[in-house]
Amino acid sequence: MPFCSAPIVSLPALRSSVRTHPDIVAIVLTTTILPYPALHASHSGIWICTSDGETRAIGKGEAIGRVAETPHILLNAPLLGQRLGYPDLSGLDLLELFAFIHPAQFMVPTPAGLAKTLGLTPPEQEADSASLYRHAASLLLAGLEAPFWQEREGAWSSAQALFRLRWPWAQEVGQRLEKPVEAERWLFSKLPEWEEEPARPAPRPIAMDERDTLTRLDALTGEGAEDRKGQKSYAAAVTGIFNPRKIKGAPNMLLAEAGTGIGKTLGYLAPASLWSGQAGGAVWISTFTKALQRQLDRETRRIYPDEATFRKKVVVRKGRENYLCLLNLEDALQGGFTGRAAILAHLVARWAAYSKDGDMIGGDLPGWLTTLFRRNGATALTDRRGECVYAGCPHYRKCFIEKAARASQQADIVIANHALVMVNAARGREQQNRPTRLIFDEGHHLFDAADSMFAARLSGQEAIEIRRWVIGPETKNRGRRRGLAARLADIASYDEEGGRAIESARHAAEAMPGDGWLQRLGEGEPFGPIEALLHEVRAMVFARDESQSADAGYGLETELSDIEGPMIDAVANAAQAMDALLKPLVRLGQRIEHLIEEGPDWMDAPAKARMEGALSSLGWRCDTLSGWLSLLSRIGGPADPDFVDWLMIDRFEGREYDIGICRHWLDPTIPVTEVVTKPAHGILITSATLKGGGGWETARALSGAVHLDHAPQEFEVASPFDYANQAKVIIVTDVKRGDMAGLAGAYAQLIEASGGGTLGLFTAIRRLRTVYARIADRMAQSGLPIYAQHVDPIDTGTLVDIFRDDPKASLLGTDALRDGVDVPGQSLRLVIMESVPWPRPNILHRARRLAGGGSAYDDRIIRARLAQAFGRIIRRADDHGHFVILSSAFPSRLLTAFPAGTPIERMPLAQALAEIRSAKSEIRQSGLPTETSLLHDKPQ
Repeated sequence: MPFCSAPIVSLPALRSSVRTHPDIVAIVLTTTILPYPALHASHSGIWICTSDGETRAIGKGEAIGRVAETPHILLNAPLLGQRLGYPDLSGLDLLELFAFIHPAQFMVPTPAGLAKTLGLTPPEQEADSASLYRHAASLLLAGLEAPFWQEREGAWSSAQALFRLRWPWAQEVGQRLEKPVEAERWLFSKLPEWEEEPARPAPRPIAMDERDTLTRLDALTGEGAEDRKGQKSYAAAVTGIFNPRKIKGAPNMLLAEAGTGIGKTLGYLAPASLWSGQAGGAVWISTFTKALQRQLDRETRRIYPDEATFRKKVVVRKGRENYLCLLNLEDALQGGFTGRAAILAHLVARWAAYSKDGDMIGGDLPGWLTTLFRRNGATALTDRRGECVYAGCPHYRKCFIEKAARASQQADIVIANHALVMVNAARGREQQNRPTRLIFDEGHHLFDAADSMFAARLSGQEAIEIRRWVIGPETKNRGRRRGLAARLADIASYDEEGGRAIESARHAAEAMPGDGWLQRLGEGEPFGPIEALLHEVRAMVFARDESQSADAGYGLETELSDIEGPMIDAVANAAQAMDALLKPLVRLGQRIEHLIEEGPDWMDAPAKARMEGALSSLGWRCDTLSGWLSLLSRIGGPADPDFVDWLMIDRFEGREYDIGICRHWLDPTIPVTEVVTKPAHGILITSATLKGGGGWETARALSGAVHLDHAPQEFEVASPFDYANQAKVIIVTDVKRGDMAGLAGAYAQLIEASGGGTLGLFTAIRRLRTVYARIADRMAQSGLPIYAQHVDPIDTGTLVDIFRDDPKASLLGTDALRDGVDVPGQSLRLVIMESVPWPRPNILHRARRLAGGGSAYDDRIIRARLAQAFGRIIRRADDHGHFVILSSAFPSRLLTAFPAGTPIERMPLAQALAEIRSAKSEIRQSGLPTETSLLHDKPQ
């Protein structure tokens, strides 16, 4: 048995016990191996370890037959099913067992990750993985009987419920759990409640001293830390945004570009924490990626090392759709879900009892858990439809969403995201505690976030959601849906006018698209005025399409211009129907406001909170309908120069899934400036690539600073890395455009030359899938595992965790992997781009290109994308790597995207391969960490 090593486990309680009782692991591994076979499959082969311990290779047909007949221990059933070509594969999945035993704890979902987590030696070859699974299962199950198991509470009751659902592990788990002497508390009774607190007073105006900021920075970096002059000058520059502003509507604004490695996170945390402590105000730090949110969560612990203080002073805020909805979970546990979805609900309930904040997306729920259940119920456990009943919910006082919102009102540092900051400002949320100091990290994404936030989209999918929100359930479907009448029953019974408004809205909402609308449009039989409008949109898009994309199955679009005939009539009828819905909703909002102000006898504090919540949700829908009416009112008239309008059909792999009319601001920073920037007292917009491949005029345009009456301050500090010696850009000249076999061959040879550690970036999902399909088997045979976004049934965050954990692994992906991926060390030593990342030539881009300077506008976008992609390679002072572009026609004018001094050379593929092999050899000889010696910390 090659798996048993030093008996150290990563789980804190088990770790200490095993150290004191080293015989535990030996006993588990020798006497309690489960009598189940185990199965492992990859692109290099399939292996089974039988119940008597014999391991052998088998074929796909035999593997599928065995798994269908007998439960097998396996790891990540959806991925294994994909490898076998058997998507319905199921069995004793170790990831599900781990999620039950150790909820709210992370594990890299690979054989090596499993072994490291349990203190076992990772298998030296894939053939040993199946045997490892059997030992791992025994060790995990043994933990259920250990006295030091910290997640015992609730396990017995959960196991009983899972047994009734025929969870594959239920019998083995149940045998090892003793029935508690006292009945276990149900999840909803043991979650802590939040408490009302008085409103926080306005922050005191104070003048900040740069010397105090530098003193705080020294304390945060710690004694003996590297003296970074760039970081100190950056922190000193940021200090200015916390001084009192001089003119209303003119915040102290700083645009700061700080190269990779400067340490800008601590650079702005130092003055932010200092100001918050002295002024008594909150600083909101906004990010674009969840990865940076996790990093900030770790970095802020330096400011508040005491755990209790940290929990009070630092709060992570996200949109409602990220958090577990306890009412949805209760419905799921009480029969709302069936089959595999019900099993997921019980595992999520186990997690909820130990979760820090109930964040299902990027929080402490392992990202791989929901993917094990494919699409069975995960989204129905969050509030994605705005149907929250607020104080009407029996779990309102324990709600994770409300807890985070209230905690942020008292926190010193709130870690949020660009979308949430804009939503709160645009919809007037939390006005009493509106932040006066804002830091937008990853500021180069501010334009894109605003573009999404302030857009209008009148589509079938959006319209049917409004119908469901008003009317409630019309057919059987999973999850909790309640119409207006159910959510506001007390208003309907108490206030006659409010009741009439609800009934009028319900009747008017029937004009919105209903279930089966797409099929009806395809058959030419629309029902109702909105479907009739969408039918005309669909016909016009197909008639005007000149992109040749119709036959290829891609999405289609056409400009909203030269409208006449049936379309004009359809627009008028649709506008009349929307107006008929908007009027009673507005009237209902007025009645709710009146009741809140009047305060009738029956309206206690919970009822008032429910009314205020309903008013907020109502305002959201009224704003949406008003935006649609504004859009429709301009159809057929003169174009508005501030907006870009078009008609679209969204399709995926040839299947239509949405049809509608879109409107985007030509410059979305205009509304951002009005609702976010001008009301602030101090604002920092910062990034390693803030200038977007251009000059400061680009940064001012992308941040909206051009719309301010007073110019912002600007600061720039270059990266401290020695790019001349640490990195090299190679442009391969002999891979022909459109030659998929040649492209795949180049990827395979480059990955082999680097020995893995490769991030491959694609501009099209179809090319990514083609390359992956051609090289996956070859890579596996070489002992270099490869994973792919949009191919492997694993969420993107987990794919990055797997990539980071294994220096021999490679990862292929698209835009999501170009930004926010922080993989220092030899796990990432080669980045490959399959082509120049040209902007997609759609209608919106064409309009902005025309307004932004033509080809110069395109060049700025491409340079920014190249700079972000290049920034993945060198993350610390001892990193080395290559950036390879497989495009012989790469324009020389774009080379300024790379840091000054970076070597850039055009060469054939053979020479590039020789250089990469040589560099790898030199790193080994120099004694720097290599893929065989580098150890990485487990992601938090």
